This record gives sequence, C-alpha cells and structure tokens, in this order.
Amino acid sequence: MTGRVETDVSDSEHQRSIRLKKRSQFLALASKGRKAPMPGLVLQALRRDDDGAARVGFTVTKKVGNSVVRNRTRRRLREAMRMVERETSLQGVDLVLIGRDGTRRRVFTDLVDDLRRALRKTDVIA
Repeated sequence: MTGRVETDVSDSEHQRSIRLKKRSQFLALASKGRKAPMPGLVLQALRRDDDGAARVGFTVTKKVGNSVVRNRTRRRLREAMRMVERETSLQGVDLVLIGRDGTRRRVFTDLVDDLRRALRKTDVIA
C-alpha cells in the first residue's frame, strides 16, 4: 500500500481548480479583474472565454507576518476555497485570493462566508 488516497475522477460536475503560479497571471488579473474586499480576504476575479476549470492563485504579503504566518494564512485560504468548490461549480474564471492580517484570526466559518460573499459580489456565483 502506497498511502495514497484514491479519488473518483468520474465526478465531472465539480472539477478541481488549477493553480495560478506566474507573476504575469496575477498582474493580468489585478489589472482587468473585479475586486471584492472582505474582512478576511480580498478576492480578484476575471471571467474567461471558456468553460474550463477555475484557475486560482493565493498570495499573502510580508506585511501580514513572517513566513510561518504567511504560510498558515495561505493554507487557510486554500482550505476555504476547497470547501466552496465542493458545493459550487466554478468554471471559466480566474481567481486570486489575497490574505489579510485578519485572515489568520478570523473564525474559519466566517472566512468561508467571506469567500462566498466575495464570489457573489464579483458575479462568479449567483
């Protein structure tokens, strides 16, 4: 046994998002996308011309704290995104979640609610 968990990939209804990694992708989204600041995060969203899986990037500036704090903040944002993706189909959109100083102190359910509200505000979900 390899320790890996087998997942059923036949569930095409909820495609897993792809990560944005290049600086140019983040900059394009920042200049053209819609922005939704919330207490726990800032969301930038940009519609694409296809129905492919959502592309998601995460960023946390050094103002938030040292690398341990920034990584914890990023992990909380990733998990919040994972929770929302389970219940909502996100397709044809690029998203950037920006961690704030309040992200790490925010109650996790409130953080997930912030993300849902930001997605509605940017017209990603109804």
